[in-house]
Formats: sequence, C-alpha cells, structure tokens
Amino acid sequence: MKSPGHATVKEIFRYALQAVDPYNSVALQAQRLVEQLECRKPRKVVVIGFGKASCTMAKAMENHLEGLIGSALVITKYGHCLLSKPQNIRVYEAAHPVPDENGLKGTREIIRILEDEDENTLVICLISGGGSALLVQPYNGITLAEKQEITGLLLKAGADINEVNTVRKHISKVKGGRLAGIAYPAKTVSLILSDVIGDRLDVIASGPTAPDITTYSNAMQVLKKYGLTGLTPPNIFEVLKKGAEGLLPETPKTGDKIFENVENIIIGSNTTALNAAKKKAEELAFHTEILSPELAGEARDAGKWLALKAKEFRTSRGQRSEKPLCLISGGETTVTVKGNGMGGRNMELALSFAMEIGGIDGIALLSAGTDGTDGPTDAAGAVVDGQTIIKARHIGLAPEAYLNNNDSYNFFKKIDGLFVTGPTGTNVMDMQVVVIE
Repeated sequence: MKSPGHATVKEIFRYALQAVDPYNSVALQAQRLVEQLECRKPRKVVVIGFGKASCTMAKAMENHLEGLIGSALVITKYGHCLLSKPQNIRVYEAAHPVPDENGLKGTREIIRILEDEDENTLVICLISGGGSALLVQPYNGITLAEKQEITGLLLKAGADINEVNTVRKHISKVKGGRLAGIAYPAKTVSLILSDVIGDRLDVIASGPTAPDITTYSNAMQVLKKYGLTGLTPPNIFEVLKKGAEGLLPETPKTGDKIFENVENIIIGSNTTALNAAKKKAEELAFHTEILSPELAGEARDAGKWLALKAKEFRTSRGQRSEKPLCLISGGETTVTVKGNGMGGRNMELALSFAMEIGGIDGIALLSAGTDGTDGPTDAAGAVVDGQTIIKARHIGLAPEAYLNNNDSYNFFKKIDGLFVTGPTGTNVMDMQVVVIE
C-alpha cells in the first residue's frame, strides 16, 4: 500500500508545472509584441523556435498574432507536439539529447528563412530546453555523425550542461550567438523558457541569440577534463584546436553589432516552478522550505544529501506538534554512466534517497523532469518512501546492484515506483518534492 505522501508530492509537482506552462508564458508577452508591431510596422514577422516546448509556444504565438505572421517553423522533440500543435506553423520533430537528421533539416530551413530577412523584419525566436540538440548545423568540415558521437561521449562521461554546451557552441554554425548573426540586421526578440541553473542566456539551448562568454580553449579544457581528447572525432578536434590557436573566428561576444537589435527575455524558469510548488504546499498546510534552486552534481550524491536533510528536519521538528514539512529543490544533476542499465538522473537520485531512508515512516520523495522525460525512458522520474527498499528486498531485488548498474528504471518498474506523465509541453529542469508527515 502506498503512503498518502505519494499523492501529495504528485499534486504539488503538477501544480508547479502549471506555473511554467509555455502557452500562458508566451501569451503574457504577446500583447507587448503586438504593441511593438504597431509602433515599428515591420514589413514581415517571422516566428522560429526550437526546444521541447516550442510547439506549445508556437501555438500561443499563432493565436495571439493571428494574421501577422509570415514565415514560421519550429523544431521539437519526437512526441512533444501532441498537447498543442499549431495549425499554420511548420513543425519538425527531431531527436534529443543526441541530434539526428531531422534536426539538421529543420535547422537548415530556419537558416534559409533568416538569411532572406532584413532590418524591416521582426524575428520572434521561441527557445526552450532541449534546443541545443534540436537546433543543429555542424561547423564546416564536421559531420552530423561526429557531432552525435561527441555529444554521446560528453553525456556518458557525466559532463554538466554548461560543459556540454561549451563544446557544442564551438562546433556549430548556429549556437553561441551565431544564429543572431544569421538573422542580423533583423530585429530579434527571443522568448526563453530556461532549463539551466542560474538562467544563463549563453547556456540555454547553447545561447543561439546571446553573446558567448566561452572560448575554443574552454571547449578543449572540457575534453581534457573528461579524458576525451583521444576519443574526440578528428574533424571536431581539428576545429577546436584551430580555434584555440586563433585560426578560426570566435563565437560572437558582448559588444558585437549583431546583438544591437536582439532582445532576450526569460519568460519561465525552474525558480518560477519552485515558488509555485511552495505556494501549493503551504495551501496544503505544510511548513515549506526551498532547500536549493541549484541542485547539481552526481544524482546519487544529491539523493543522499536530500535524504540527510529530510532526516535532520524530521528529527528536529518531529517531537513537536507542528505542521508537517515539505522540502523543495530544483536543478539538474548528472549521472556518470558505468553500468549498462537504463535510467535517468531523477530515478537514480530517487533510488539513492530511498536507500538512505529505508524503514523510516512518514517520508516521501518525488524527483522528476518537468518535461516528463528522465533519460532515454518513458518515465518522468520516480516516487519513493521509507517502504520502497523494504518492498524491493521482499521480492528479491538488490537496490545496490541496480544503482551500480545505472538501472534505476527497471528497479522502479518492478516495484511500481515510476512516475509517468508523458510529455508535459514544458521544460525547466528537474524538481524534487519531499513531504515529511
């Protein structure tokens, strides 16, 4: 029998998702854009987008700028256009987190559209998490297969999103501010759902319309840090090496004229979702604290840390007749893959958490991706409590073996602990909700 806490953490999580709904977030900006259009009266309005939320964002733009949009195209992840599909905006579905041919085709179309525009055009760029993989046009001499290979190597090595995107930006024609260069001299307004810690514009979707603060040398340092120098495809290594030696132009930096007509606006973030989760928990009569909006590092280590915090709070408050507790965190952890199992960072975090609280009643955790996807699986994450490990051992499962094999998905599938939402239409990193009854 599942703890009542399971239903509570799910309710809080779902409420938080509503606060970062892409449609509403874009709709709030639509009136301002309409006013801009009335003042500037551009010859043409172009809408482009890329990311897991781009379909829903495009639908909102289509509804609120009806009759004003000329060319329009967005690229999203396979299956992420089911909830809200625009009627008059072309949609390309492509692979994430490792790019594929469809992403390449869609990006080439976006480039073709932008190359035809001038100072009389307003480009509305809809950016959301996943954009780095979906907007893909390798630098001269680099093939898609090579980009797929280096992306896979970096992810498997446990590189964080900042490090992965540092490399991506310097082997791309569209990332690291280069898309703004293609759109110049058109006016560009980017509406951005942030999926990175700190909401750094140069990191979200690899900063296609923002100045880049990283360099070719930084990209080389990432490869060295993870021991990938000798494994990097030769053409990619050659581009990065030449760039570090000053033989190739750097990604555009602050002060470049191409950013004079660019406006980047964050319309939703993990912090927005965490604050909404806190509000809901308090409505449910929980004493609530946001532990961290920047949870990072190895997923299993984060799980242990959260379990320690939960036990500390339970001990310090459990002896007094006070409100039940809710602890909330968000961010994006990583997994260094050493086994051959299947899982994601949220499920690995949840398994680690469960192992630390085994046998303790009154604690439940949900850890899930706000996009509805955790790793290469159909689950958003997992829900655990003090009985999770006891139940697993009772049916002959060894949690330690599943954790060591990075096989958290199959562990939770066998004990009915998966949290499955399907694509949510948004993406603002991950969220953890702990309730202590």
